[in-house]
Amino acid sequence: MKNQFRKIGLVVVASIALTSCSNDDPASTEIFRPSTGEWYALRNEAMNSITQSFTMTAGTGVHTFTTTKGVQFTINSNCLTLAGNPISSGQIDIKYAEVFDPGTMIVTDKTTMGKLPNGDMAMIISGGEFYINATRNGAQLDITCPMQLIIPASLTGGADPGMTLWDGTIDPDGNLDWDEQEPLPGGPQGGVFTEGQGANAQYIAFLNDFGWTNVDRFYSDPRPKTTILAQVPSGYNFQNSGVYLHYDGEGSSLAKLDTFNSGTNQFSEHYGQVPIGLQMHVIFVTEESGNFRYAIKAVTVAAGDVYIFTDAETTLGTQAQLTAAINALP
Repeated sequence: MKNQFRKIGLVVVASIALTSCSNDDPASTEIFRPSTGEWYALRNEAMNSITQSFTMTAGTGVHTFTTTKGVQFTINSNCLTLAGNPISSGQIDIKYAEVFDPGTMIVTDKTTMGKLPNGDMAMIISGGEFYINATRNGAQLDITCPMQLIIPASLTGGADPGMTLWDGTIDPDGNLDWDEQEPLPGGPQGGVFTEGQGANAQYIAFLNDFGWTNVDRFYSDPRPKTTILAQVPSGYNFQNSGVYLHYDGEGSSLAKLDTFNSGTNQFSEHYGQVPIGLQMHVIFVTEESGNFRYAIKAVTVAAGDVYIFTDAETTLGTQAQLTAAINALP
């Protein structure tokens, strides 16, 4: 009997010891949350992966370049200036990026949110987002005559005569905001026009500055609108994650919830621009160990919706996997 009690006592002690070790083991309780630097580095890496490089020589006239997706852009090397002074020699380094699909928009954080006349932001439908920049020996250049883009309309589902040009700027919170561009004097209405029919249709656009430009129009839906909220797991915020909206059937666009309430851990579409009854996908994205961690919810919008994300719903994937997952949405 004495030995039996001793054995039972040893089992209890061992059980307590194992429980104690488990509770003290940081690996069993630690929940990973990325830093701001890790989150921004991941999206910068995605941006670098789609950036193309070209060169030309200053003062040698007009140069036309063809991009990976078949866009043609033309720059007159005689129109380049450095600090306001014309330049006529030296190698010009050109950086170019093109974004047509929501998968690329989400991994690079290059969404399609346009500024309304009252300053609110609303979804815009894209015919392509473009970044063009030129430097000489690392010094930023300017241009004094228009650049031309010829964009196959098939890249975004066909030509839309309602498109205009928009200028993109990065706001203090890191959002890419779009402002409708004033047309060039004597240029086409809205700075862009369509040419050709069917599979041969294309946009012809004229750009007067380096930087981000978008061929766009506002999304239009007659249904009543609402604001929505998206609640993310504790420890995530605007500095290490993002929440995006994919409007089903509008594959060349992606909205972003651009404010965050730290008290409720909620991202907000606070402008009241989301149509009630809209079928869409709400997407939570963050960084983990150099990859993307994400969750995708299919929803039908009701007034005042709050969408709640949990850690258990998320998936860890590469840039290519997240891009493919978003591009596969309806």
